[in-house]
This record gives sequence, C-alpha cells and structure tokens, in this order.
Amino acid sequence: MTENIQIKLGLLLHGRNLTISTAESCTGGMIGHLLTSVAGSSAYYVGGVISYSNAVKVNVLGVNAQDIERYGAVSEQVVRQMADGAKNRLGSDCAVATSGVAGPSGGTPDKPVGTVWVAAATPKGTFTQEFVFGTDRMQNISKAAGAALAFLYEKLVEEGF
Repeated sequence: MTENIQIKLGLLLHGRNLTISTAESCTGGMIGHLLTSVAGSSAYYVGGVISYSNAVKVNVLGVNAQDIERYGAVSEQVVRQMADGAKNRLGSDCAVATSGVAGPSGGTPDKPVGTVWVAAATPKGTFTQEFVFGTDRMQNISKAAGAALAFLYEKLVEEGF
C-alpha cells in the first residue's frame, strides 16, 4: 500500500464518521502511535489496549482463555476475539488487532519468527489474515502495524465505506 496508510485510513474514517480502536500484542502500541501521529486523529481514534500478556487479552479484551490454551496467543481465533473485544469494549465502529512472534526468538516450526495474525473488525464483520515477515524484530513490528492498517483500509473500501 503506502507508507502513509495512517493518513489514508484516517481520511476515510473521518470522512465516513467512523471510529477506530486497537488491540495490540506484538506491535506494542505502534499502531496507536501511527494513528495518533496524524493531526486530527482524535476525531476518529478512540484508544487502544496493549495486550502483551495473555491475562490482559482475557481480562480486558474478553478473549476466551481456553482458545489461547488450545490455539496459542498467535492464532486466528485469538486475534479475531482481540479485535472484537477492542471494538465492543472501547465502543468504536472499527478495530484492528495484532498478535505475532516478533523475534528474534520464540518461533516454532508451526509459527516461525515473523508470523503475525491481523484482524480487522468493521461495521459489517471481522476479518483475519496471517502474515509471515522476516526475522528482524523491529521490521516485524513495523510491517505488522502497517499491514493491520492497510488490511482495515482495504476491507472498508471493499464494503463501500
């Protein structure tokens, strides 16, 4: 997409009177930072939860603890619940969520370093996508944050917003 996806998404959200919230694990607040780096973002950015621990995923966002145990924190099931939890609990129209293995350690054969699940919750549904980036921690965080915003932007455009 573009390196200024936060601007494009912000213009779309503001123009359609939509709000956004975030639920971030592996990105550690980078998405919120990108959104708030745009002047006027207070018109559409509600806030976010940095849910680095599973306890925060469960207790703040409402993720099912059994799903974390069964599928792992880095999974489609968990990231979908994170996005829905942020949207519902923070009262926004849209939300994005990330959970992944930023690295450089922590990977497994099924979920190598660089694996990131992204969820985008829109007014019409919640969508997920898996990405596998590289082994550089900071690049993985940056790429995941950009991918999450681009994914939400694409879904909103597809839905006619």
